[in-house]
Amino acid sequence: MRIAAALTFAGVISLCATGAAWSQTPPAKPGAAPAAATAPAPAAAPAPAKLPCANPDALGIARVVEIDTTGGPGFGFEHFKQLDFLREKEVVLTFDDGPWPENTPSVLKTLANECTTGIFFSIGKHATYYPEILKQVAAAGHTIGTHTWSHATLTNKKLTEDQRKEEIEKGFSAVKWALGGVSPSPFFRFPALQHPPEMVTYLGTRNIAMFSCDLDSFDFKARNAQQVIDVTMKKLDKQGKGIILMHDFHKHTAEALPELLRKLKAGGYKVVQMKAKAPVQTLPQYDEEVLKDAKLPTVSSRPVSSVVQTISE
Repeated sequence: MRIAAALTFAGVISLCATGAAWSQTPPAKPGAAPAAATAPAPAAAPAPAKLPCANPDALGIARVVEIDTTGGPGFGFEHFKQLDFLREKEVVLTFDDGPWPENTPSVLKTLANECTTGIFFSIGKHATYYPEILKQVAAAGHTIGTHTWSHATLTNKKLTEDQRKEEIEKGFSAVKWALGGVSPSPFFRFPALQHPPEMVTYLGTRNIAMFSCDLDSFDFKARNAQQVIDVTMKKLDKQGKGIILMHDFHKHTAEALPELLRKLKAGGYKVVQMKAKAPVQTLPQYDEEVLKDAKLPTVSSRPVSSVVQTISE
């Protein structure tokens, strides 16, 4: 794995070593104002141990960049033009709307087989449905951002400004809860890539980076996995680089990913990993709301002998 020398890009990026779905009820259940300056620093996720790549032909990770999210920088030329940091033939893999059973674990397995990585923009509700899957995402070393609490489109005029802020903040708090109290990265993607100006300003005050994309796989429209591959590669070969938007929520995406990554490797494309300089600082009031709403485990931890007694044989 190649790690280039350190550099600074516009004081935001330093080298350091459409949403098309919606929040749904899970198919099967397995189980305000910014914080004061004196609030304790959020816990950062421990860096997973780096294991040697078992696949000599893996796509791998070519470059790792660290993002200073001060002021809320924006990434992805679909909406944000200022930060053109990717070199020719470089890509960032991003996945929205998880975590979700079967599909997210399948995506994780494929990324692991290719010794590469992505950014997972989780929906807060989904994180509370399947915290164990989101923990697998973190344990594998991927970057975790958020995608609102319920995948509400924040340009909806029926939502008040407070409700829009709640969608953002509660999403971060839910992901933090799902990760066992570890704060995710201050990376956020608007549902349907709809960016209301007042929420762009708000995210800037919260020092949260905003992600659009450079190319959309349109996997949510795909009839099969091959269509996901064809659309993505056609756009990428035309543009030459970019932040790719996909959804680990969708079956076709999980099915397409092995061949898509092989085509990226064959085409000379290289994956860039984006990491945040510091984790997000969630707001206590939304942390408390998530504790009320989250479907907390109810399985008894009492020993068998205190629960089950033989009274007759």
